[in-house]
Amino acid sequence: MQTKILKRHEYNSVLTEHSNKLYGYAMKFLRNSEDAEDIVQDVFEKLWINRDKIMVEKAKSWMFTCAHNAMLNLINKKQRLQLPGNEKMPEKAQKDVNLFESNQVVDRAVNILPTVQKSIILLRDLEGYSYDEIGEILNLSSSQVKVYLFRARNKIKKQLKGLTELV
Repeated sequence: MQTKILKRHEYNSVLTEHSNKLYGYAMKFLRNSEDAEDIVQDVFEKLWINRDKIMVEKAKSWMFTCAHNAMLNLINKKQRLQLPGNEKMPEKAQKDVNLFESNQVVDRAVNILPTVQKSIILLRDLEGYSYDEIGEILNLSSSQVKVYLFRARNKIKKQLKGLTELV
């Protein structure tokens, strides 16, 4: 089977097929719709610029890898700009009265994971990607993905168990 580079038609098909999942991944990771939209738009632009170098079969993993790296860069940039002692509680947390609502508790548990584990949890459990696909996106072997996923799930279980003991 011969691989082919992205032409305009393939580019449009790739965007149509993967844009919602890419946005969902960015939104869950960043918890900010404007940042997620910016990341997705940047990925689309980079995909168009690099269309002559990307094979159609690899476009999905390329886009998710590009988004993952851009999100890490954005987080690092925001952390560098944040002054010590001048940190604000996230707007969503300020508005949230009931901290023990199940979805919010799980979201918080996922958000405190290390970035690689967080990405793997989101890609596997939220987006439904296979171990091999996640490995390709994050540049890990499938066995590394399984180990990180196991560790991430255990951390979440411990956090949730600790919360239920408080109630």
